[in-house]
Amino acid sequence: MNTAPALPLLLIPGMMCDARLFAPQIAAFSSHRSVMVANLTGQETIAGFAEDILENAPPRFALAGLSMGGIVAMEIMARAPERVSHLALLDTNPLAEPLERARARLPQIEAVQAGGLRRIMRDEMKPNYLADGPRVGEILDLCMEMAEALGAEAFVQQSCALATRPDQMETLAQIAVPTLVLCGSEDGLCPPERHRLMRDTIPGAHLDIIEGAGHLPTLEQPDRTNAALASWLQRPC
Repeated sequence: MNTAPALPLLLIPGMMCDARLFAPQIAAFSSHRSVMVANLTGQETIAGFAEDILENAPPRFALAGLSMGGIVAMEIMARAPERVSHLALLDTNPLAEPLERARARLPQIEAVQAGGLRRIMRDEMKPNYLADGPRVGEILDLCMEMAEALGAEAFVQQSCALATRPDQMETLAQIAVPTLVLCGSEDGLCPPERHRLMRDTIPGAHLDIIEGAGHLPTLEQPDRTNAALASWLQRPC
């Protein structure tokens, strides 16, 4: 009996991250399906990033986004749900940016434009990322490498997009594909309570909370994350 080839898997990284955020997932899944990683540069709105991705994506694909990548993934679902076979939302937030948080981004943007990207990442962003563990230093170093590779312009673009992001709760209620909601148990940026809200809003969604991980379970607990993703991809669409 002929078996249809697996649909491509499109991964969208978080703020100031690149494909290295998903290195364990690329290694695990690329042997039996095409795996692509989106590039979040060149736009200043979530809608702009979503449109860029849709213009370059295959006709139909499984979609997973982490943090800012999850926010963009929700916008893709709002714009082109028929193109997505499966959806995974990892360590993300469906709500619009609170005004006080949007205001707090302004001094960060100014500091980065003045040459302070490394300091902002080191002092204000990286400490919020991870659970304690033996690989914290290694993963934080990688986060810094990814951020510096993307550069100040990408930081400004992504910060502006996050500050003006829309609320996606109505989008979530309309999702009709197999959906995984996943987060680290110690995620201080996008806590488990926010993911329970998404699970309860998306029809038929499955929630997986990864113990021993913070905001980046793809790197902190790759085996557990890959197991959850593998089970999600096997769900019939």
